[in-house]
Amino acid sequence: MKVTFYSAQPYDERFFEEGRLEGFADTPFELIYQRVALSQQTTALAEGSDAVCVFVNDVLDEGVLEALADMGVKAIVLRCAGFNNIDLDAAERLGFFVARVPAYSPEAVAEHALALAMTLNRHTHRAFNRVREGNFALDGLLGMTLQGKTVGIVGTGRIGLATARIFKGLGCRVLGSDPFPAEAFADLGEIVTVDALLSQSDIVSLHCPLLEATHHLINDASLARMKPGAMLINTSRGALIDTRAVIEALKSRQLGALGIDVYEQESGLFFQDHSSEIIDDDVFSRLMTFPNVLVTGHQGFFTAEALREIAQVTLNNLLCLTRGVPCDNALMQGNADSR
Repeated sequence: MKVTFYSAQPYDERFFEEGRLEGFADTPFELIYQRVALSQQTTALAEGSDAVCVFVNDVLDEGVLEALADMGVKAIVLRCAGFNNIDLDAAERLGFFVARVPAYSPEAVAEHALALAMTLNRHTHRAFNRVREGNFALDGLLGMTLQGKTVGIVGTGRIGLATARIFKGLGCRVLGSDPFPAEAFADLGEIVTVDALLSQSDIVSLHCPLLEATHHLINDASLARMKPGAMLINTSRGALIDTRAVIEALKSRQLGALGIDVYEQESGLFFQDHSSEIIDDDVFSRLMTFPNVLVTGHQGFFTAEALREIAQVTLNNLLCLTRGVPCDNALMQGNADSR
């Protein structure tokens, strides 16, 4: 089976090749790594492939899927949990096998959410730069003791639960909001409505999927309901936040701090080195001017443990396809021939 990877980085190649050699050496997988993202302009790179392997910012709309189908591509495997970037109706109509990695090292993302919150709270990013310049003044670096503070977790899946455990371990009061809350959350905190969570939390951390119902979950109205001066953390999906509304809330001081590892318009920006270029995204550039904003480039998942798990699960999804057996991680089993 020939598989073309899109948006492939050196670390993808490293961990997939390690995984292929260690657990799938007897399986005839031919893995081709392309650095470019999947779009209508790059579908030709998958010519002759049985499957494509894609990431969060690859485009899989109806036009792209039709082009892949015309070339004989039968399967799409996502090396991520989210699948909001694929037109599932079109994929089903075209008979694609589609599978994802539903969860991988949730603690990795949860720990990154904590890192963002701790850095913003104690201003360690600013203190680092000051000390390097010989400035040891403490003015402007005042934080709060997290013990006893209220942390709101929006989304109680595996990552939300891991985040809740961390903050509970710090002595925080933990609130959760989820239309289908995990039973395990009862041991960590209290399930409340989103409005109650926003109004009571000193820190709000987003861990829900991007759906039609959660698009711009954080907007003018929800920001106004937040506790004045609260911190907002997003390590889930960028479009959960209306960035323009957040900028206005930062300017008015309604929002006390913002830590994001994802951004609504991150496609074409994240995962690449733009240090010698002018970034022409005016909204992102404005966001970066705030001293109480911390942005990382979608690295919450980026641990060796998570990458090994992503590779193993993705290769196993492909193995299910080649053997013609049901795949537990499939969004649709498709009608692809076993290869």
